[in-house]
Amino acid sequence: MSGAVDLSSLKQPPAGASGAGGGGDYAVSEADFETKVLRRSTQVPVVVALYSQRSPGSVELVRTLERLVQEDAGAWDLATVEAEANMRIAQAFGVKGIPTVIAVAGGRPLADFEGAQPEPQVRQWLSAVVEAVGGQLEGGEQPQAVEDPRFTAAEAALERGDMAGAEAAYEAIIAAEPGNEEAKNALRQVRFLSRAQAVSDSAIATADADPANVDAALDAADVEMLSQQPEASFDRLIAVIKKTAGDDRTKARTRLLELFELFDPAEPFVVAARRKLAAALY
Repeated sequence: MSGAVDLSSLKQPPAGASGAGGGGDYAVSEADFETKVLRRSTQVPVVVALYSQRSPGSVELVRTLERLVQEDAGAWDLATVEAEANMRIAQAFGVKGIPTVIAVAGGRPLADFEGAQPEPQVRQWLSAVVEAVGGQLEGGEQPQAVEDPRFTAAEAALERGDMAGAEAAYEAIIAAEPGNEEAKNALRQVRFLSRAQAVSDSAIATADADPANVDAALDAADVEMLSQQPEASFDRLIAVIKKTAGDDRTKARTRLLELFELFDPAEPFVVAARRKLAAALY
């Protein structure tokens, strides 16, 4: 997240803004955001917790952070922000869900997570933030973005070839944060790899020899995708969709849509394939 969010607009509070307005010793509003977050973050990382009184889970997370910041005795600071009353702060961070927690260091966002998390996971994240920032503030070089330990564990499983372990790790992230698009994308990639790597290298030849075999075509499309031939993979499945109906067509279309999701939807070859799909269907 480092450097991806511009907080400069929050250096000037809105006209008529006054103090933090309740919420405890760590409460921050637009009026004192510059002092309590941006300036303070040049000394120690400041953990900004955006929450809502209407969300019991976010209130509980704030209480956990308030206890942990006292236990850590100055290693980091806490700023709790009621999102509804401070929409400019939420908008500046691009907040999509409540609660959202962002670590700010040197005036810039460093790392974040969304959704209520169990205390051990919060503690692990805080430790990673403090470690990443260590010795780099007070005018020194900017700290590096913090790796989410949950993603680190999933990636380590991938490196070991443990596809099931990686899949389980990403599924756990999504269970805790249903809106985590990074985890969703990673899970799609892992599921594809698990399936495609189990397909025989002869799948293309088998499909070409038996054009009516829909399952063989699906396997061949996976092999082509794994071989970094997405256009060939898409075209094969679109050809199946053109000449089939019922369950076979549904099966090929479902697989094609799954493969589309492995890429940015703006990729030219994805856009072109979607047009071909529309023509094949209608």
